Amino acid sequence: MNNIFLLTGGNIGDRLKYLHHAWEMVEKQVGPVLKKSSVYETSAWGVTDQSPFLNQVLLVETKLPAAIILETILNIEQALGRKRTEKMGPRTIDIDMLFFNNETISSPNLTVPHPQIQNRRFVLTPLYEIAPGFIHPVLQKTIGELLEICPDRLEVKLLPMMEG
Repeated sequence: MNNIFLLTGGNIGDRLKYLHHAWEMVEKQVGPVLKKSSVYETSAWGVTDQSPFLNQVLLVETKLPAAIILETILNIEQALGRKRTEKMGPRTIDIDMLFFNNETISSPNLTVPHPQIQNRRFVLTPLYEIAPGFIHPVLQKTIGELLEICPDRLEVKLLPMMEG
């Protein structure tokens, strides 16, 4: 069995509903969600002149190999109305594979661990909630250590009393 961490997020439409549908579809098509973080809201990163995002991290157990997971999550994004018109632009849902076990994968379509984890507070904060001691297989630091030194200063706000 493989343990993977996925980041889900979006900033168009009913953001919470899209997160909920994303994890339901991941659970049906990829494998059981063992843990999920709270839902967090943050300003857009990269292309900043857009609506705030909601983000959530899922820990998923799966028998699938990484390439099939990537294909599956891209299909889930498309099924939930994702349109890839602008890099880092607004979207109904985005699903990124953060980690695949403790493996490193480098292919034309997939890089794992996700190369920007350590630079994004909106990734590290929910990841820290469910896996603070997980060690980044390339950087050899825990998620907690990466969060402490993260250069990103965007506020990441916990959505109170929200189930994702």
